[in-house]
Amino acid sequence: MNTKFITLDTENPDPSVLKEAGEIIKRGGLVAFPTETVYGLGGDALNPESSKKIYAAKGRPSDNPLIVHIWRLEDLPVVAREIPDIAYKLAAEYWPGPLTMIFRKSDAIPFETTGGLDTVAVRFPDNKIALGFIKEAGGFVAAPSANLSGKPSPTLSKYVKEDMDGRIEMILDGGQVGIGLESTIIDLTSEVPTILRPGFITREMLLKLLNEVDVDKTILDGNSKAAPKAPGMKYRHYAPKGDLTVIEGETSKVISYINEKTKEAVKDGKKVCVICTDETEDAFAAKIKKSVGSRADEASVGKELYRVLRECDDEDIEVIFSESFDATGFGQAIMNRLLKAAGHHVINVD
Repeated sequence: MNTKFITLDTENPDPSVLKEAGEIIKRGGLVAFPTETVYGLGGDALNPESSKKIYAAKGRPSDNPLIVHIWRLEDLPVVAREIPDIAYKLAAEYWPGPLTMIFRKSDAIPFETTGGLDTVAVRFPDNKIALGFIKEAGGFVAAPSANLSGKPSPTLSKYVKEDMDGRIEMILDGGQVGIGLESTIIDLTSEVPTILRPGFITREMLLKLLNEVDVDKTILDGNSKAAPKAPGMKYRHYAPKGDLTVIEGETSKVISYINEKTKEAVKDGKKVCVICTDETEDAFAAKIKKSVGSRADEASVGKELYRVLRECDDEDIEVIFSESFDATGFGQAIMNRLLKAAGHHVINVD
């Protein structure tokens, strides 16, 4: 398959290109597109064959639910039923934006799209290319991240091309995305609204609108054996090719431990990288160091994390050591992705 790659103006995307991309979806094809979080791999959410193609292109387990993307709020009842009032309260504040809500699915949504579940995850993204494309595609686009299953999600189109070239019909290039981590997912079918995947919209932000918000206990421990209700809950995700270990503890001890282990790995002939922050970069002895930004700017850390993991693959890094981050606020989302990338291989040096 010849994959068409087209670069678009993020503020004024070419309508003819969006229409062409939409027609591909209507014909049952696949198109990768930018959102404000990561690049998505889109197919027709109402067509079971399109969802099957998404799973095949990614090499993704078919019980891992896809998110249905819409371009206007009034279309929500087409894909969801039993929509609670709090959904509209959340939508008024955070849609369009990086928030995905889980509802009981309507009959219009095939089980192939929901991973066999009676629930559907729905998002209204905040990106002009995405919204124009979804509208032209018929209004309902199922889309996981546009990467091969298990690899770090793409925040740049070059990584979409690396994974999807020859597998899909078109890639829409919208430059580097703004947030860099997938949307927050909140389950509105449970007795208490529950965060299943942390993201830019934090529990603290949600509590300003809702009386109660639970957090799924597996977000940071990864031991759930239940069927995943949301993308990223069950399988190892976001993983680089190299062996990644997260080191947590008091800063000076973390630096000392990583420097010691780096020396041992280099002596064994391994190519090593340390994922660090601006505050600690100079303290590490590794030849290859990659800062994800300042601890004072969590948004920067979230935006750069996947890019750094992808660069480790580009440079054939065999061993990766990373600092840990405070698992509160947006930091919870950062740690969730980092721990999954490491297969929950964590060493505490306190």
